[in-house]
Amino acid sequence: MPSSTPSPDPQEFRPFLTWQGIIDWAQSHYRERIFSKDERIPTRPGLLYLVRRGAVRIVGSMQAIQTENPPPSETIEKAFLGFVGAGQPFEIVVQSPFSLQAYAHVEETAVIWMYWQELDNWTHLRREVLEIFRYQHQRKQLWLCLLGQRRTIDRLVGFLKLSIEEYGEPSDRGYCLPYPLTHAQIGSAIGATRVTVTRLMGRLRRQGLISIEGENLICWPNKSAI
Repeated sequence: MPSSTPSPDPQEFRPFLTWQGIIDWAQSHYRERIFSKDERIPTRPGLLYLVRRGAVRIVGSMQAIQTENPPPSETIEKAFLGFVGAGQPFEIVVQSPFSLQAYAHVEETAVIWMYWQELDNWTHLRREVLEIFRYQHQRKQLWLCLLGQRRTIDRLVGFLKLSIEEYGEPSDRGYCLPYPLTHAQIGSAIGATRVTVTRLMGRLRRQGLISIEGENLICWPNKSAI
């Protein structure tokens, strides 16, 4: 298992100091939109997006090689790449042949968008956005280390630890992800089939390493063990 390096508590990433001013600006300039669960968020390279409420799910896929009979878009496999929670920024970078998309992971997800040059009007916002992007980059490095594990069970446990460490919220049963994840989504994140994830999740539950609370929220009984 890869050992995680010390990182800021995700709860320390409070909403931006200028948050209310940003919301007022976005609403007056029609730069905010609310999305339903699983609705795709239209994005363009070169724009900065801020999640005001809810959560955004980032997925990636490799574009099909141009052939006479290309596969239909719905058959192209998409990999779950992580969440962007409320109060955090994201951008979509185009790098052929890879394609990234953003989806609202929960109902009533609100997203604000702006041009990067508009950050010149928000000195504090620019500093906080760059700080969070640096943190996200560190997490991506841990994710790559995780994917290098040979055993599927190690990749699964590592994925759960990283996710709960970053997004987990305290509950009566330990720390739980605030958003549900399907076994298919987990499988796409760690390079495993849904059936394999279901079997291994059952093993982890029997061993008492995880539990399921509420509406399929994954919980880790003891965050100090992460």
